[in-house]
Amino acid sequence: MTHSPDTPDHGGGVDAAAQRFGGARADWIDLSTGINPLPYPLPALSADAWTALPDAGAMQALETAARAFWGVPATAAVLAAPGASALIARLPFALQGERVEITAPTYNEHGRAYAAAGWGLGPGGARVLVHPNNPDGRIWREEDAGAKICVIDESFCDVMPEASLIRLAARPGMVVLKSFGKFWGLAGLRLGFAIGDPAIVGRLAQMLGPWPVSGPALEIGARALRDTAWAEATRARLAADAARLDALVGLPLVGGTTLFRLYDAGDAKALQEALARRRIWSRVFPYSDRWLRLGLPGPQDWPRLEAALREIRA
Repeated sequence: MTHSPDTPDHGGGVDAAAQRFGGARADWIDLSTGINPLPYPLPALSADAWTALPDAGAMQALETAARAFWGVPATAAVLAAPGASALIARLPFALQGERVEITAPTYNEHGRAYAAAGWGLGPGGARVLVHPNNPDGRIWREEDAGAKICVIDESFCDVMPEASLIRLAARPGMVVLKSFGKFWGLAGLRLGFAIGDPAIVGRLAQMLGPWPVSGPALEIGARALRDTAWAEATRARLAADAARLDALVGLPLVGGTTLFRLYDAGDAKALQEALARRRIWSRVFPYSDRWLRLGLPGPQDWPRLEAALREIRA
């Protein structure tokens, strides 16, 4: 199937699913995204987080925590932003080039952003690597990142920090993106990071303007990034839950990460609709009739998913 980069293609959309298949939003289990269903516990926040303009100290605390958590090279710049999506949309305007290679299939927002900025799509210029790739979990290597200008989207890499290419952020022309919403499960906080070439990151900062990150996001992000014990325990739990989901679904595994699993469903649309009639939302793709992606259920949602799959198989 062909797919235009101008077509939005991402998870979510539970409101539209409920409108089509019935029920209130609260009735639905959303497995269409790769968001950790057990989010980082929200700490108590200072009054300043809500009432004061975010100041340099709070931003510096978040940057320091980010550098330590991800092992950011000393010469790389770090920029916090209101979500990785905001950075993806602006990056084509902060980079200097005319052509970009984005290996498909992958997260479609990258292609949309470069097309909107007038870049040509194809080899021979800049390169975007989604690492691990969404939706198939492909892992890229250092030798794949040899383009003069290279963007590495590590939105899902916190489940496998040993695979991170953050060390390359010290190279000229390199930007590594990080998403806070996926691994920490706080997508609504809208927090992401651009890490890399100070010239590129500086242009991104100018585009975002002053106070790009809210006071609550600054405090919560810094606290979570310092909590390495929570991160280690969460990785172990996600791995166990991903294995449990594979066993429960029982379909051939195409790939994925421990935050989302990609299955060969045969007729993906039919299975999506069968699950939707039971108020469970999943993800299909415009470029494959067979692929169905499921995120992890929360602890309270496993019985419903198991019952739904049992009914569908019956």
